[in-house]
Amino acid sequence: MTASWFTEQPEGHSEWYAEHFRELVANGEDVEGEARFMNAVVPPASRLLDAGCGQGRTANALFALGHQVLGIDIDPVLIAAAKVDHPGPKYLLADLATLDLPNDLGLFDGAISAGNVITFVTPGSHVQVLASVHKYLKPDAPYVLGFHTERLDIDEFDGYAKLAGFDIDNRFSTWDLRHWRDDSAFAVTILRSL
Repeated sequence: MTASWFTEQPEGHSEWYAEHFRELVANGEDVEGEARFMNAVVPPASRLLDAGCGQGRTANALFALGHQVLGIDIDPVLIAAAKVDHPGPKYLLADLATLDLPNDLGLFDGAISAGNVITFVTPGSHVQVLASVHKYLKPDAPYVLGFHTERLDIDEFDGYAKLAGFDIDNRFSTWDLRHWRDDSAFAVTILRSL
């Protein structure tokens, strides 16, 4: 099976996605809310994993805040755009479900998956993706994920997270810390590695 990112989108979507964020930045739009959130959750100068980094906007913003960042994505078009548009962080083309990082990279102080990443993985691989990220985190390190709840049921997600070895630490309904409600359309969840 193939990741939903490829099967649910029309041809040329990756190119459109990269260009869309270039236009947002050119128009002065704020595209760094996820990075500000993550920056508040980890110590200064942390080693961070941007799991599903797309075109690199969050990885770049975290890098600009003084963090060491490795961005990983399954889409070669977006990894290429990230390397051109945001050359500060390091990037790697890889599938999160089968992530196999070099041993010399060590463990990370935290990870982030913004932009509905967990909802675009290969159907049935949610636990595997979460466990792959968990494997590269230090004990008690945060893994922050944001997604629309219409794309993934929050109770299902919580079950996947627990099976992957995470504890649910906190949850908000937006990246700017709006209070979580059961009917929230978006979830920003802080998981902690056990």
